[in-house]
Amino acid sequence: MGNTNCILGGCVDQASVGVVERWGRFEHIAEPGCHFFNPLAGQWLAGVLSTRINSLEVKIETKTKDNVFVQLICSIQYRVVKANADDAFYELQNPREQIQAYVFDVVRALVPMMTLDALFEQKGEVAKSVLEELEKVMGAYGYSIEHILMVDIIPDPSVRKAMNEINAAQRLQLASVYKGEAEKILQVKRAEAEAEAKYLGGVGVARQRQAITDGLRENIMNFSSKVEGTSSKDIMDLIMITQYFDTMRDLGSSSKNTTVFLPHGPGHVRDISDQIRNGLMEASSARVSNEV
Repeated sequence: MGNTNCILGGCVDQASVGVVERWGRFEHIAEPGCHFFNPLAGQWLAGVLSTRINSLEVKIETKTKDNVFVQLICSIQYRVVKANADDAFYELQNPREQIQAYVFDVVRALVPMMTLDALFEQKGEVAKSVLEELEKVMGAYGYSIEHILMVDIIPDPSVRKAMNEINAAQRLQLASVYKGEAEKILQVKRAEAEAEAKYLGGVGVARQRQAITDGLRENIMNFSSKVEGTSSKDIMDLIMITQYFDTMRDLGSSSKNTTVFLPHGPGHVRDISDQIRNGLMEASSARVSNEV
């Protein structure tokens, strides 16, 4: 809704104030509503000011301490103070340009003392400094600075690309470290599992050999008790011949086994047993000689 006025009166809208003059001199502030003026006494409505909050967006291009050109977008919310509306009406011809000039001055004095990373981290401090300066200056002209927001910080495109590449390289490095740690843990666990498997395999082989030894001992004792006149040597020869034929049968029945060339006559089995027995006896003799 617009403000209306004529020679004898005028209306001031809500959220607005009127400036009343008498013979060209400020007389008083007119509150929202309908007002009557005496033109014969030189009284009239000189103008109307809105007391709503206005927003001004300012784009500032400056350089940081590490020689990076950046563009800052700053949003300023300001309004006219009712009690000082006459100062706002008479003192400033263009308040938006005045505010913009002070924002340029403060930002270009503060940002060159900060690095780009510090600017991103402390943009709130920059906005606070601008707010303090504007409140001090614009307050004298009847304006109140409500809020200042540092909306965006836009570095040069080449700088943004370089920052993204640095960030990507750091993340790849971190991923490589995590991957290496995972592979290390996997290898350690694999080695522990392999050691445990070998240990259990050795236990199994030892138990198998113990079972074979117990079985041979039992067979020899049973055979000696049932067949008179047989010696332990005869029984071992018979068992070895039986084992020999069992081995030959297993080699022939499976195509996946590796062929092993061994003496395959029964007499050769006796020769093998004699060689084993002679070796054991020689070892026993050598141990007795060393003890003497």
